[in-house]
Amino acid sequence: MLARIFKPAKNAMQSGKAKTHVWQLEFAPKAPRVSDPLMGWTETTDTDGLIRLSFETRDEAIAYAVKRGIAFEVIPEPEHKLNIKAYADNFAFNRRQPWTH
Repeated sequence: MLARIFKPAKNAMQSGKAKTHVWQLEFAPKAPRVSDPLMGWTETTDTDGLIRLSFETRDEAIAYAVKRGIAFEVIPEPEHKLNIKAYADNFAFNRRQPWTH
């Protein structure tokens, strides 16, 4: 049973960084998903894929996996690039993109 420990990315529908300060441990699927012939829905017999555990720090998640004997992979935290903009930059004389209208 392989697990991955990661810090989730922010949702595309949110502008803030809510719910991205926790580390999550989730299990890799053991069995592939198969399509139901009647309805066409995907199904699996693996219930471990439904489990997501949240931890305050990466070290807590690693300690949990080590204590339970779970093989794990730590995915490093992505770097956040700040793109600071001001409204006045839209009207600057030295714009990188010229006006189109």
